[in-house]
This record gives sequence, C-alpha cells and structure tokens, in this order.
Amino acid sequence: MTGPAAQRKRPTLRELSAITGLSPAGVSYALRGERVSDATAARVQAEARRIGFRTDPVARALRGGRTGLVGVIGGSLADYWHQEFVSHLQRHLADHGLRVLLADAGGDRDAELGLAEDLAGHRVDGLVVLPLDPAAEGWSHVATATPTVAVNGALPPPARSIRFAADTGIRLALGHLTELGHERVTVLGGGPHRVPRRSGLRRIRCGPSAADGRQSALRLLRRADRPTAIFALSDTLAYGVYHACAELGWDIPGHISVVGFDDHPVSALLRPPLTTVGWDTERAAALAASMLSGLIERAPAGDPVTIEPRLVVRESTATTR
Repeated sequence: MTGPAAQRKRPTLRELSAITGLSPAGVSYALRGERVSDATAARVQAEARRIGFRTDPVARALRGGRTGLVGVIGGSLADYWHQEFVSHLQRHLADHGLRVLLADAGGDRDAELGLAEDLAGHRVDGLVVLPLDPAAEGWSHVATATPTVAVNGALPPPARSIRFAADTGIRLALGHLTELGHERVTVLGGGPHRVPRRSGLRRIRCGPSAADGRQSALRLLRRADRPTAIFALSDTLAYGVYHACAELGWDIPGHISVVGFDDHPVSALLRPPLTTVGWDTERAAALAASMLSGLIERAPAGDPVTIEPRLVVRESTATTR
C-alpha cells in the first residue's frame, strides 16, 4: 500500500556523491566552492540543482559551519519605514549569499534584546538590529558573540553602526515650520529622539503604529489649546494624523500643517502629499548588508557611518493664517 510515501524523499548528500563520483566530503567542499576547481564546483552545484538537493543549514551550523542565515530584528514592524528598510535589506543581503530570519520586537525593548540572544543562540551568521534601547545591558555580549550591525543607533563594539542624523532632521522640520510662522507645534512620537525645548513646542509620546498616531491626534486636536502644526516622528504616525483629520472634517494644511519623518514612498501619494524629512533608505540597507558581510568574513571593523537627512517640502504645510 502506498500512501503519502509517493512523495519523493529529499535528495541526500550520498546520492549527490554517487552521481558526481566525488566523496561526500568532496561534494561538501564543491557546494561551498572550496578546495576544488571552479569547473568541479560548477558541475556539482549544477547536479545539486538538477536533483533538488539543498544543504541543511541547521546541521551545518551544528558542525561549526555557517548557516547563510542572518537575524534581522525590527524595533516595530508597525512602523512602515521598518518594513521598507527590511525589504531593501533582504535584497542586498541576498547579493552577499545571505538569507533573512525576521523578528519583530513590537516596540518592546526587553523583547528585542531577548530575540537577539535567541537568534545568536541558534547560530545565525550575523544580526542586523534596529535597536530600541542601544544602552541596554546585554548588547555587548550579543555583539561579541555574533557579528552585529546596528541601524539607527549605536551598539557597543565590536558591533558596527549606521546612524541617521536625527538631530539635524528634527532641526530641519522645526525650522521649516518656524519659517511658515507656526508658534504652537506638537511633536508626536516616542523613541530616543531628542526634541529641543522652546516656548510653544511640546511633545506627546505614543506607540509606533498609524492607529497610535490617530488616537493621539484625535485627543490633541479636540483640545482648546491645540497646535497649528504637528511634527510626527515617523511618516507612519503622520498617516494616523491624516486619519484623525479626516474623521474631524479638518483640512490639511488649511486647519493644521503636518510634517513626517522618513519619506516613505506612500507619503508622496497622499492628498495632500506629505512634507517630511527623508533618508536614503536604500543606501542604509546596502551599507548594512555590506558591513555585516564584512564582519562575517572577519574583515576589520570600520567607523560608524552617518546618513544625513533631507527636507522634502510638499503640500501638507502652509503659513499660518
């Protein structure tokens, strides 16, 4: 009787060895492109593709080899910029022969560090982290045990880091609103960003999702002392502000000006298009992939890289009336 056994068994290393005439060890070297000629490596890899042979990354890790897997930990995938960054990153990591295991900290600092420790314990080749709390104890141990690159924050050495010049970006956004005559501005959002103290400027912290932005904006806009402009510390939160304004029947920028912080691709498609502070996300992802690949290959660590911001003025901001 044949049941599900009709399914073809996964090809084994010994089968590939018999087909190619090499020893199992020779096949392993050829699959990795090591200790054999280019022609032999190409022949074995072609046969592996033909019969559907795939190496077992877990077994290879247990033997002390590399898995070809990279852990990527997003601070919160409710933030659409994090999704955009990971999309670029996985493509650039693939160019280095690396694949992504994605984990979402959901905005929880302790959970993020725990995820990093778990992935390191499962022998990923490296980690890319968008740290919620770079100063938390435990990052030093993680970075020492596993090649690590931090994006939008700096972790202890030997981790490498890509930083966004957030302070400069905040000054650009607030300077733009000042030039338009806005004296009552609310900065919306959590995170480690530093906001200057000045008359008429206040900050309201909230979660990272568009729903969080909507709820905070609804409360804010119903107040008698509501601002004339909102500067959201992510485009995702700015989308929540748009939602709140739509519910209230408010016009942007007629009733209130709105500025974001990311220049997500969706922001140019809104009505009105969103004024925002942008970063070269594609470049940041390419740098992170290159840095991590270098660390995995034991290349000397370099200095941190800083990504400078640009102010993208669109139609969501206007002079006060």
